[in-house]
Parts: sequence; C-alpha cells; structure tokens
Amino acid sequence: MRILFKIFIPALFMLFYGCKKTIIEQRNLIPEQILWYTSPAENWDNALPVGNGRLGAMVFGNPINERIQLNEDSMWSGGPEWGNSKGTPADLAEIRNFIKTGNVHLADSLIVERFSYKWVARSHQTMGDLFINFDKKKPSNYKRELNLSNSFAQTTYKVDGFDVSQKVFSSAVDDVLVIKISTTNPDGLNYNLKLNRPDNKGHKTVVVSTPTNNTIKMNGMVTQYDGMVHSIPVEVDHGVKFETVLQVQNNSGTIQPIDGGLSLENVKDATIYIICNTSFYFDNYEEKNTEALHKLNTKSYDEILNNHIKDYQNLFNRTTLDLGHHELDTLPTNERLTLVKEGKEDIDLSKKLFDYGRYLLISSSRPNTNPANLQGIWNEHINAPWNADYHLNINLQMNYWLADVTNLSECHEPLFDLTDRLIERGKILAKEQYGMNGTVAHHTTDLWGAPWMRAAKPYWGSWIHGGGWIAQHYWEHFRFTQDTIFLRERAYPAIKSYAEFYADWLVLDKRDQTLISTPETSPENSYLASDGKPAAVSNGNAMGHQIIAEVFDNALESAKILGINDEFTKNIKQKRAKLHSGIKIGSDGRLMEWDREYEEPEKGHRHISHLYALHPGDDITSENPELFEAAKKTIQFRLDNGGAGPGWSRAWIINFFARLLDKNAVEENINLFMQRSLYGNLLDVHPPFQIDGNFGFTAGVAEALLQSHEGFLRILPALPNNWKNGTIKGLKARGNITIDISWNNGNLKELTLKSESSKTIKVKYGEIEKEVNLLKDVPNTFNFKLEKF
Repeated sequence: MRILFKIFIPALFMLFYGCKKTIIEQRNLIPEQILWYTSPAENWDNALPVGNGRLGAMVFGNPINERIQLNEDSMWSGGPEWGNSKGTPADLAEIRNFIKTGNVHLADSLIVERFSYKWVARSHQTMGDLFINFDKKKPSNYKRELNLSNSFAQTTYKVDGFDVSQKVFSSAVDDVLVIKISTTNPDGLNYNLKLNRPDNKGHKTVVVSTPTNNTIKMNGMVTQYDGMVHSIPVEVDHGVKFETVLQVQNNSGTIQPIDGGLSLENVKDATIYIICNTSFYFDNYEEKNTEALHKLNTKSYDEILNNHIKDYQNLFNRTTLDLGHHELDTLPTNERLTLVKEGKEDIDLSKKLFDYGRYLLISSSRPNTNPANLQGIWNEHINAPWNADYHLNINLQMNYWLADVTNLSECHEPLFDLTDRLIERGKILAKEQYGMNGTVAHHTTDLWGAPWMRAAKPYWGSWIHGGGWIAQHYWEHFRFTQDTIFLRERAYPAIKSYAEFYADWLVLDKRDQTLISTPETSPENSYLASDGKPAAVSNGNAMGHQIIAEVFDNALESAKILGINDEFTKNIKQKRAKLHSGIKIGSDGRLMEWDREYEEPEKGHRHISHLYALHPGDDITSENPELFEAAKKTIQFRLDNGGAGPGWSRAWIINFFARLLDKNAVEENINLFMQRSLYGNLLDVHPPFQIDGNFGFTAGVAEALLQSHEGFLRILPALPNNWKNGTIKGLKARGNITIDISWNNGNLKELTLKSESSKTIKVKYGEIEKEVNLLKDVPNTFNFKLEKF
C-alpha cells in the first residue's frame, strides 16, 4: 500500500501539474486577431483590405452585389523621361539676395515661378473592379471579417438555409489575388462576374476582351488627363501598360460568357484567380500573365492558401503583443470603435490596431515591389486625393517607422529601391538647377522618382529636404540590422550623396560666421513677416538644419565604420563644425521653428517639424532636461490651439511623447487617435483615408515599449498606465537585438534579450541601469521577481 501511495501521489501531482500548466498555456495563447462586422461595407472607407505587397483589393462583402476593388502598385501615368530641372543657379542667387534684403514675399513668388513645375497631376490609379452579382435572395447569419493572423478577408452567411462563404486573399508566393466562393447548397449558386475600370474624364482607359470559356482579360494603359506642366493643361496620354486576367476554376455547374463577363450557374465551389502584370516590371508583361496562370493551374486551392498563410505568418508572427482584455471580441469591431468614441476603454482594440499596422505594411510593401504610398496600395480613384503619391515631408517616412523595430526589415527594402531612383535623378537636378554636387529631392515624388519641386504655393512645395530625411532610413536600417554590406553598397553612397549636396548648399552667415541653409521653409507652415502677412521662405529654419546635421553625422559615422578617411570626410567634418544649430529655445520656452521668433498664423499647425531632432531624430534626449521641457511646451502649444487634426499628426504626437518618457500623454493620445482618427475598418482618417496614421500608431506603441536610439536599451519607457499587464515578443532594438518583455501591474516582470553577435550593452528600466554581456544567439533572461536587475 505504501508503495502504491508513493507511485500514485507523484503521478497524481504530475497529472494535476500538467493539466494546470496546459490551462495556463491556453490562457496565455492569443486568439486569432480578427476584425469583424455584421453587415456589408456601405462604402469604400469601410471595406476590408488585402494585399501581397503589389496586388491589393478592398473587399465589400456584399452578398447580392459584391464589389472587390482592385489595385496594383505600379499603375501610374507618365514615365521617367520628363525633365528633372527647371531653374538655374542664377535664379537661386537672386532669391537668396531677396531673402537677405527682407523681400521675403518676392522670394516666395520667385521660388515657385523659377523652380517649380507648379503641379503635375500624376496619380496612382485604381486597377479596376470585380463585380459579382448573385441571385437576389435575402441572406441571414451574415458576418464579414478580416483575419489579421492569417491574412484573408472572409464573408459568411446563409441563403435558403445553406451556408455560403467567400474568402479573399492576395498571395505573395504565387503573386495572385484569389477569391473562393463556396456553398453547401447541393444545387450550387448562380452569379455573374464582370471586370471594369473607371473612365478617365470620359476617356476609355481599358478594353475588356470578349470572355472565353472561364477567362476575362482587361488590357489598358494608365493615362492622366488635365495634368499641369508649367501651368499649361496637358494630356498625359501615356503611362504604364497593363493586362489583368481573371480565370475561374469550378468543380460543378457551368460557366459561359455573357455581356462582357462570365455567368456561373449551379456552381458549388469556384476559385477565381486574378493576376495583373505591367510594363513597369516587365516588357513582356502579357507573357508573364500566361506563365503565372500556367503555374497556378498546377496547384490546388488548398496548396495556394496554405503557402500564402505560411509565407505571411513568417513575417507577422515575429512580433506578438498581448494586453489581455479579450472579452470584447464578442462585439463587432465597428461597435467596439463606437464605444471607444463614446469614452469606453478598449485596451485590446489598441493591440489589434498595433497588429493592423504590421498587417498593412506586410500587405503593401514587400521586397521587389514599390513602397507603400499615401494609401498603401488601396486606392479606388483615377485621380486620388493628393495623388496617392509619395510625400517626403513626413508621410512616406512615417510609413516605415515601424519596419525595423517590429521585425519587418525586409518590408523596408522597397523604400530604398525608390530612393535609389530618386537619388540618380536628383544628381542631375542638383547640378543643372542649383549648380551643386550630390543629390537633392523636394517634398513629393512618384513612381518615376521625380526629384523636382512641385508647388503652386511655396509653403508646401519649395522644401528641399525630402531626400535628406529619407537618408535617415538608410542609416537606421543599418543600425537595426548591422548589415555592413548594405551599409557599404547602399546606405553610405546614399547618405554621402545628400551630404555632398548640403556641403555645397550651405552659405556663410557673416553675423556669426556659421553656415546656414537658405532658402528654407518649414513643411506646409508659414510665419508672419514684418508687414504682418504670411510668408514661407527664410534663412536657416530648425528642421532643415536638424536634418543637415544628421546627414553629416551619419555620413561621418558610416565612413568611420567602413574605414574611410578621405577629402570628403574632411570637408564634412569642417562643415559640420561650422553648421548653424537647428535646436534653439525661444523666449517663451518653446523650441524655435524659424531662424527668429515669428508670430504664426496657424498656431495649431498639424506639422511640428522643428521637433524632428526629438523624433524621428535623436539629438534631443533626456540628457538635456531643458530641451525636453522645451519640446513638451512646443507640443502642448500646438495641441492647445487645435493641433493634431489629421490622423498621422496624432500618431506623431504619440511618438513624441514616447520619446519624452511621458506615459500619461502616450495613453491620452492613443485614446484620442482611436476616438478621432479611424474609420469603421480601422483605417486612418486624414481625412480622407491616408495609411501613414496606421503605420505611425504602430510605431508609437513600439516606441512606448522599447527605445534604443540613445545607444542603450530603455525598457517600457512610456508604458501607458492602463496597460497594467502584458507581453511583447520579438521587438527589435538597434544592434540587431531581439527583445521579449512581460510586465505585471505596470512593473517589469521578465526581460529576454537575444543578440545576433556577442556584445556588451547598457539596459535601463526606470532609474535602474545594468551592463549586460550578450553572447551570440544565446537568450539572456532576467526575472524581476527573483533577482535585482
């Protein structure tokens, strides 16, 4: 009996312990992240996005008249042959002289007249629409969802008591958009398929060929009408050529051509493949479509779906955030958002919004695609708001703030591909227009990497630092990845090119013998000149000098790592030493935006460009409390006067306050972003839709949980007070360190660091500091319940 007791009790203990452990592990599992709704999207702003980096769609989920709006990332008009420069070095000298003599209004008008192409309306355009018209039978048990964990949109409902489902995903592995429509009805479903694309101001943009068997083809060229070149209306009658092909595979029923589309009758299961290739990527784009279809026809639907999910999760699952509070998952997402707008707390929805940003980046920016534009890849227009192009005065850069820190470094690559094109064209512009070495880019560009000034107004178009800001991304990508091949072959040449331009651009200010940048503007903002009227250009604005200083510093640091010491580095060292400071505190305690203290016509302006050195730069840190306080006053002044209206501006505020280590303000602005800046599908409201706010929000959450820009690691630097318990796994720190953090009741519980190389690093949590020796590929875990950090 004693022997049985000895055997039974330990076995019972192990059984109990094992069950308990399983229960604990199950509790710690994060459920699939799903946005879901109980009615179809009434408009485009509430449809659900899918994408593979290049091919995207907005799914409405209408069970009677379904619309799936289609996109491809190279659907642009024009080409790379348009000129690069308009003005001359003599024009620049004249404008500088007018600024020097105080004739700033004349300088404003001349900078547009001499340098700007005014406006060239080359917009990213829709690929068209797939319309699916079902029998008009009333559905029941309706649900549509976007599965962030598996990357597909799904609509389910019942018709005549039978289940109907529609699943839509865009596979990067097979480069295809897939729509699977199924029913349990033994008689199948009846519906029609049609492809179409909007006309361009009355001009037909596509030809839909006569459908044959199970295929529809749509051919066309992207054109742009009513553009402006030198203020003269023109027809941009050429652009990217494309072919879109739809093919249906079915296992029952019949398919036949009808009225330019396909009619499906008594079909139980149909798989619709949509592929598109363009002349931007391939001269033989039609042949590429034929090859793609041939490969698809050798695979089953399940194989395509499983490969898609595996490929997607390889990226998405690298980082996981869990804040608990999953109980509201029982409510539709739009109802949860309504409650948030009414003031109810929904911590898990902010976690889903963090994941949504990562989902959207993976879906709109993959290696060998174009970078995410103002709308990612999701755009229903021929002439999109702000052309859905690449704005370089924050919007494009904000799209990529989350890439490296959330372990999605590959998704950063399309930005460098575009910028490499921009750099080459910018070299021509710098030489011809300004008479300078290096390269330059202004505030907007497009698919073709156009570097020139495009402005009808100087305050938003005559800014010269778009390329200088993107140069930071090359350096930061290296800091995160430690990829010295990337540094040598791509980052350093890019940074050097912008440094060369700035070295020639700067002029001597005889008042204090410093080097200043002129003419300067502060993005999209203006000041009141001495006559009380708004003006844009001036000498030596804060942001411009902060960017120039950063480009010089990053060029020198890159050269040091690569063992380069030449005439270029000597010149940059000398110029850096004499550069006018871009960080000054005014008499009211705020950081100065211009070279002197001007009154502002828009005191709550959406851009807070003079805080670039706080974020995304790193020259303002807690080591200088006076600058920290000045930055806080600067932000608060903007907010007190109605600032942070657009979603991206509020997202920037979250990042600012995270850098300021202000957890209360981070919490407040996360809540305000969710209350004011989201459509029902959780896409960012500018208004209208712009994707940068989604990306900026995710970056801000990461910034609140981990910072590494100061040369050491800050753990939970700005954890919101209401995020009492949580876990984040897979964040990346500069130095190529992967970090897992868990906290309980607002206090750090466990920290795990894993480095790709052996090194010693300083870690800070609150006021506690520790030197940590990291061995290559060996996780270092610190349990704060058991040991002092």
